[in-house]
Amino acid sequence: MPPLSIFIIARDEADRIGRTIAAVRSLSDDIVVVDSGSTDGTQAVAAGFGARVIENPWPGYGQQKRFAEDQCRHRWLLNLDADEVAPPELVDEIAALFAAGEPPEEAYKLRIAEMFPGEGAPHRFAYALTPVRLYRSDKGRYSPSPVHDRVELQPGTRVGRLKGTIHHYSVRSLGEQIAKLNSYSDAQADDLDQRGATLSALRLALEFPGNFFKAYIGRRHALRGVYGFMTAMNYAFYRYLRVAKHWERRLQRRGERREGDHDGR
Repeated sequence: MPPLSIFIIARDEADRIGRTIAAVRSLSDDIVVVDSGSTDGTQAVAAGFGARVIENPWPGYGQQKRFAEDQCRHRWLLNLDADEVAPPELVDEIAALFAAGEPPEEAYKLRIAEMFPGEGAPHRFAYALTPVRLYRSDKGRYSPSPVHDRVELQPGTRVGRLKGTIHHYSVRSLGEQIAKLNSYSDAQADDLDQRGATLSALRLALEFPGNFFKAYIGRRHALRGVYGFMTAMNYAFYRYLRVAKHWERRLQRRGERREGDHDGR
């Protein structure tokens, strides 16, 4: 097997994580799942598919992936989310990189295409990202940000790009997506507070329509039928909600200061 560790962070992913692990078992003898308190049996499912399961309370996205990096045994790392599946052609491509020894580059970008319920393969117009997911641990680490999970590479790192595409099954249902995005908007509001950032009140009015346009037109959800419209609406509401929560907190703090001034007189 390649000298490659694969790590996955998870919580309540028992219905999906088995498929994620099974797809890449031929690539690694060190598959690490870092669980943050699952109550649906995710830990047992992951262990049943051969993963090392480690518990760690949830510190945030970037911090949890950094913790997972530290648990890996090999120098080369591949990160997958529990709702992502590497198809056979991508697995073969990664294996081929190591067939002659060390891969020619030090980090690789992978295309990740979103999949809607009922789709058996990525839509030809599916929105996709191409982050670094395969990399040498001495050349990059995940950012410690609680809301952004991206690999920060050392200056001068050689970066390649693979041809294969990860299938991202991010939507179980519209209701589950709303709950997930609501939780994520809390984390983003926390992050704005910690950084001392201030968003304009004008964004309360512009955030929803602007982000609906971004998802429906810019991310081509308009070409993906009714589900594309519904998920674009969810995305727009989530982006509005993070601004609304940011402003709600500012207003609450102003009220608390006024009460403090009144009590001090």
